[in-house]
Amino acid sequence: MIIQGENEGDIERAEKIIEDIRAVNREGYIIKPEDVMHSIQELKEGKPVSIISLFKGGIAVPSKKRVIIPKTPTQKEYMEAMLKYDIVFGIGPAGTGKTYLAMAMAIHFLLTRQVSRIVLVRPAVEAGEKLGFLPGAIEEKVSPYLRPLYDALYDMLDLDKASKLIEKGAIEIAPLAFMRGRTLNDAFIILDEAQNTTTEQMKMYLTRLGFGSKTVITGDITQIDLPPQKVSGLVEALKILKDIEGIKIIYFTEKDVVRHRLVQEIIKAYEKHERHATT
Repeated sequence: MIIQGENEGDIERAEKIIEDIRAVNREGYIIKPEDVMHSIQELKEGKPVSIISLFKGGIAVPSKKRVIIPKTPTQKEYMEAMLKYDIVFGIGPAGTGKTYLAMAMAIHFLLTRQVSRIVLVRPAVEAGEKLGFLPGAIEEKVSPYLRPLYDALYDMLDLDKASKLIEKGAIEIAPLAFMRGRTLNDAFIILDEAQNTTTEQMKMYLTRLGFGSKTVITGDITQIDLPPQKVSGLVEALKILKDIEGIKIIYFTEKDVVRHRLVQEIIKAYEKHERHATT
């Protein structure tokens, strides 16, 4: 291996990254290109970073020989919170990894047999889950609203394995309305797009938690699609539950956006525009 460069420090850092990648690969896991780019960016900003340390602090997904590693301090705090607390709220804009990391943790818990099932929940229709007004059978009605959860699931599990776990009931994907009257024991439950729940729906959901279960509630309180007269159950819950011991609330910002670089710039531009519009 030959590494060339004008700065000796840069050469040493490049050598360290390559050695880390090799060490992780020897463990049989795959480092994704964006993980390497993240490490390079951190080094450019003068921050001490080690792919091995990130790897050891990540979420192992054995089915694809992958480790999902935190790319920002807030993501690291979020991952640690999911391990420690039974109820975690992840609040912030799109692209910050709220749902993706929650899904990775849920799959890790299932495959390591810390829970017996995963339940993935979403408000099926933003304006009150009016499923009866949609055409087709119930599966066809709810599928478009649950598709983002399927996308995250299939990114971490092979299609065949995911399908078998769904068939067995080890992974359940359902609209929020279907949670009423249930108690969920020994499960990892994710409520996605929670900003579009009503007060009644959020209270109903939170009281479904049973023994041996964890729940992660994700949402973006700047993207509420409820009718103007409806209060977001997520916004209200954050106020009501903020002082309860055993519940952790993690707030993400545009600095935590880990999608394409332009997504971060788009979020900043919209926030700037909205600030000017209100002044």
